[in-house]
Amino acid sequence: MAALLAVLPAATTALILALLYRPLGEYMARVFTSPGDLAAERGLYRLIGVDPASEQSWQAYLRGVLAFSAVGVLFLYLLQRLQALLPSSLGLPPVPEGLAFSTAASFVTNTNWQSYSPELTMGHLVQFSGLAVQNFVSAAVGISVAVALVRGIARRRSGTIGNFWVDLTRATLRILLPISLLAALVLIAGGVVQNLGGFTQVDTLAGGTQTIPGGTVASQEAVKLLGTNGGGYYNANSAHPFENPAPWTNLFEIVLMLMIPFALPRTFGRMVGDHRQGYAVLAAMAAVFAVSLTAMTVLELNGAGTAPEAAGAAMEGKEQRFGVLASTLFGSSSTLTSTGAVNSMFDSYTALGGMMPMINMMLGEVAPGGVGSGLYGMLVLAVLAVFVGGLLVGRTPEYLGKRLGPREIKLAGLYILVAPTLVLAGTALSFAVPAIRADVEATSIWNPGLHGLSEVLYAFTSASNNNGSAFAGLNANTPWFNTALGTAMLLGRFVPIVLVLALAGSLASQERVPVTGGTLPTHRPQFVGLLIGTTVLVTALTYFPVLALGPLAEGL
Repeated sequence: MAALLAVLPAATTALILALLYRPLGEYMARVFTSPGDLAAERGLYRLIGVDPASEQSWQAYLRGVLAFSAVGVLFLYLLQRLQALLPSSLGLPPVPEGLAFSTAASFVTNTNWQSYSPELTMGHLVQFSGLAVQNFVSAAVGISVAVALVRGIARRRSGTIGNFWVDLTRATLRILLPISLLAALVLIAGGVVQNLGGFTQVDTLAGGTQTIPGGTVASQEAVKLLGTNGGGYYNANSAHPFENPAPWTNLFEIVLMLMIPFALPRTFGRMVGDHRQGYAVLAAMAAVFAVSLTAMTVLELNGAGTAPEAAGAAMEGKEQRFGVLASTLFGSSSTLTSTGAVNSMFDSYTALGGMMPMINMMLGEVAPGGVGSGLYGMLVLAVLAVFVGGLLVGRTPEYLGKRLGPREIKLAGLYILVAPTLVLAGTALSFAVPAIRADVEATSIWNPGLHGLSEVLYAFTSASNNNGSAFAGLNANTPWFNTALGTAMLLGRFVPIVLVLALAGSLASQERVPVTGGTLPTHRPQFVGLLIGTTVLVTALTYFPVLALGPLAEGL
């Protein structure tokens, strides 16, 4: 009976995702292949001067992504700096310059790194017109880029990969907005806060007083999870009962995180005309997810030490109402996507258990990854797997009828190198430069030694992979971390997007080559295994040395 209860949350989540896979995936494919526009969309196109019937080259598509995101960073930065002059600011002061830059970069890049207490830093207007808006559009940008890459694979001799403004609008209005509205209503029914109240003073049972902040929590919570954003309304994030009141809302929030990323392989299969390809990508994602979840759960259930043994598991930093199993399921879902939301504190996990969310991000967040970014990340890994497989067996490197030449492999290789370069360089600079190291050790690291290294490594891993979760023992609201992490978020988001769109343009311009006896089948279990192996080995070889200095050394 205990074993059944142990697997019930994960099994229920898997069943719901399986039921959603086909209808949601097919719906998203129709959204991006439908020739018609909604009335609201046509009005928006007229307002911004876009011809929805025209398509863009990959360069023009990229210019749209970068311009839109740059405006988003500037708008959100100014909104925070002018907070004291705005209505519904709750009397809060302007957000300091460095923190405003870091937060603007964070939310525009779908990272949602928060080195501050949101309920004590942001008023209602900044929360719902700044942060919540970016929760929608940053997620829509990721979906748009993924769809552009899929078009590049599917098309032949084409100089275009779609229209960014059309993809962005459709992803927002047809996918994210309606699902978020329904999800917010469910969360409100479950007890999540949704109001425009300020700070309420209440008397406690102990005879003291407590300040309870209100806010538009449910509406932001829904898109925070659906769009794999992760930034909470409260500092405790989804461990706070106002954001996540009960075990069933916890399960619902996990499903919200995973439903779009796990359904996008179906969209991919539909758009390339071969559902077997979608199932192959899905199988690789699901296998990595299952192994990671199992490892994290086992490590936390078997934590060494007097306190974990007395409690039956490593319960420090976990909500009693969720326990270990619901905490590790939430944590795995959050870090294997790009969500970064938490219902438990990773910094309080066992050394090896806390290493697992770090590894999840180091994998590139492709199992299933963020909305859009997970799919295009896995497709880049598929390109590399085909190339490696071709070298091993002497077969022609082709993926879905497209030849993989030097240009395509260079683009895929550079994509893989971006995150490790940012993670390792940022961590190294934090300790190698004497002035920076002195500041970090004096103001940021509250747990010196091996765990302090792990905290800094986790911060740069989270920022560079646009996740947003943290080892909360690190004070990142300092000039160095605000600047360095903000820069890592921007480069970790947009350099890969440049490479993905260039790859999409290169593949779209090719003619489809016929399948021959020398073509490597990419829909069979053997290729799924090769894809998983490529994903894991790229990570293991790159990050193992620094993991050995931090969490592995601490755990062993």
